[in-house]
Amino acid sequence: MTALPAQPLSPLDGRYQSAVSGLGEYLSEAGLNRARVQVEVEWLLYLTSHSMFGSSPLTAEQTQSLRGLYIDFGQADIDWLAEKEAVTRHDVKAVEYLVRDRLASLGLDGIAELTHFACTSEDINNLSYALTVSAAVREVWLPKLRGVIDVLGNLAVEHRADAMLSRTHGQPATPTTMGRELAVVAWRLERILTQVKGTEYLGKFSGATGTFAAHVVADPTADWTSISREFVESLGLVWNPLTTQIESHDWQAELYNRVSHANRVLHNLATDVWTYISMGYFRQIPQAGATGSSTMPHKINPIRFENAEANLELSSAVLDSLAATLVTSRLQRDLTDSTTQRNIGVGFGHSLLALDNLTRGLGEIDLDRDALAADLDSNWEILGEAIQTVIRAEVVAGRSSISDPYAMLKELTRGKRIGRDDLVAFVEKLDIGDDAKSRLLELTPASYVGLSDELVNRLP
Repeated sequence: MTALPAQPLSPLDGRYQSAVSGLGEYLSEAGLNRARVQVEVEWLLYLTSHSMFGSSPLTAEQTQSLRGLYIDFGQADIDWLAEKEAVTRHDVKAVEYLVRDRLASLGLDGIAELTHFACTSEDINNLSYALTVSAAVREVWLPKLRGVIDVLGNLAVEHRADAMLSRTHGQPATPTTMGRELAVVAWRLERILTQVKGTEYLGKFSGATGTFAAHVVADPTADWTSISREFVESLGLVWNPLTTQIESHDWQAELYNRVSHANRVLHNLATDVWTYISMGYFRQIPQAGATGSSTMPHKINPIRFENAEANLELSSAVLDSLAATLVTSRLQRDLTDSTTQRNIGVGFGHSLLALDNLTRGLGEIDLDRDALAADLDSNWEILGEAIQTVIRAEVVAGRSSISDPYAMLKELTRGKRIGRDDLVAFVEKLDIGDDAKSRLLELTPASYVGLSDELVNRLP
């Protein structure tokens, strides 16, 4: 059998690449290496701008050229690093050699020994991951989540008054509206989005074991903690003053737990909408040319929600593992985080793919108001809650002498299907005030939705 040409192993880099390609800008190996070059270059510029060790500030033109190493980072640099790493067997050292090589071509050999000065690989790596992950979240993942929330919010407003039967424990229960149910999910996601936006992306820059030992030996007079803090903050990150060789990854655990939480709320949405489709509450809008089944021509399968469900599970599996393992490092350093962090993009990729499916799926359904109405009209017994509550209020007010209203309605309704006429006859005989009796006689399952319409206004 002829061997296949080289193929992507992950579906994120094959079948689904177009849906998640935005993450590759930041969470790919190339994106990480570009960030590493950025950190190395900015550290060079910091040292020279402060005339450390007798160096002189670079000219504006030299600064622009040096920053061009990461601003214009491209395929030639990617290939150069691949070749160099094949020799060095060390990815960060290859980046250092790239910067040194480019300094020579820019005529800046004089500052070459300031490249990677007093740095351990993790000084570069932790800042690079913080930069790439924060950019991926801000530029790619959050806007996609924002889009789903906005779609849900619009649907909530559109269907705010569309009464439907609730099902608690899968059984008929006090009605709600479809809009309010969608608003519940939008509200939950909005809170998580705010928490994710508030993530602190921490960075350390303190040498081989976090002690600034090499720094102090090189210049005992410098305020190295202030230098470290100023440099980390110049990259838009939050300085972590107390670490081992590695930044402790606590911010990553916090972020991935929040994203995984969002995944699970979205999973709840996917399974609920799937269920509403199976109940006939939502009709699926046929898409031109699409096939639902290879043998049953009539079918329109809810594949967007099924795909979202599966990808959310995969995403949370990866992100939960990252959050659980990254916070542990043996003594001052072990290398377990090196491989695991390379899968950050996988975790976000499956979540992003699910968000794409949900956005599409929510745009391909239409509410069947007749189905909602028919379901409500078949379940008048749900008004038992309303009737017994009104009776209890009337007893307290002294307008009724009925004892144990709950038991009375339980006897009438539990495990039984009763219709409008049955309830009207029952209410008309009740020992309650005229106003209360009138309210109950006017009540229908479709009108027994409380403040559902108004509650949609609570969405931001």
